Amino acid sequence: MSLLVVGSVAFDSVETPFGQVEEVLGGSGTYFSTSASFFTDVSLVAVVGSDFPQEHLDFLRSREIDLRGLQTAAGKTFRWKGRYGFDLNEAHTLDTQLNVFEAFRPELPAGYESAEYVFLANIDPELQLDVLNQVKKPLLVACDTMNFWIEGKREALLKTLPHVDILIINEGETRQLAGEPNLVKAARSILAMGPKTLVVKRGEYGVIMFTEHSIFTVPAYPLETVFDPTGAGDTFAGGFMGYLASTRNLSEASIRQAIVFGCVMASFTVEDFSLNRLKRLEFDEVEERFRKFKLLTDFDGLA
Repeated sequence: MSLLVVGSVAFDSVETPFGQVEEVLGGSGTYFSTSASFFTDVSLVAVVGSDFPQEHLDFLRSREIDLRGLQTAAGKTFRWKGRYGFDLNEAHTLDTQLNVFEAFRPELPAGYESAEYVFLANIDPELQLDVLNQVKKPLLVACDTMNFWIEGKREALLKTLPHVDILIINEGETRQLAGEPNLVKAARSILAMGPKTLVVKRGEYGVIMFTEHSIFTVPAYPLETVFDPTGAGDTFAGGFMGYLASTRNLSEASIRQAIVFGCVMASFTVEDFSLNRLKRLEFDEVEERFRKFKLLTDFDGLA
């Protein structure tokens, strides 16, 4: 088994200046695994309620995502409702119903413990650490977190970070976790907490990566049409980790390429609501946009 993700599967209701949808397929684990499936085999650990429709399961299986770790519990599936203004970098949460996700305890089916690549999506850091105690010797562990856990479960998060190779969070979370307004100083502080690499998602401004010895940044792909940024960060992580798992190459050059592939996948996600754009995406489109990404920052040196 190549890549394991532990996260959420949810129903999202989203309103943006360009339209709205009700109870569409969402969740961090869903976006991540769908994106990663363009590159490698993915196994998903999450929970849904008894109201989760067969058509969504059929879609995930059509991407050849291993669903043995997807638990079905009595009750309703996790639901999130949010609204975006013209500043699409900020979501305004209108309603959150954890439902069966509130009692979720990740249990890895036989074989999952041998995963070589592990992504811990945005869940309670105590659960993230529990997953790490179940896997054997992964080659790479990456994780996400959010302001809620940074503030409310900071001690547990700080216990998890030394076991993480790559931390993927947004700009505000970076400053909050470090307690430092300057992004570069904040990154140095976080690297001292354990991760070898910090990847900072900056929405429409792209991504910046920090290691002990280097800084690398790429822009977001310029788009004429942006409908819904929901799930873009998880789609980025899926493309990023999926590419690394497919190459089995963890050099810095490969990680930089993975960041660009992550940005490519996120750029497709925001072109429609839910996973609609990913559902009709072909891999030759991914490769073509990767080539266009390179041209965005290709320039000659000084003569």
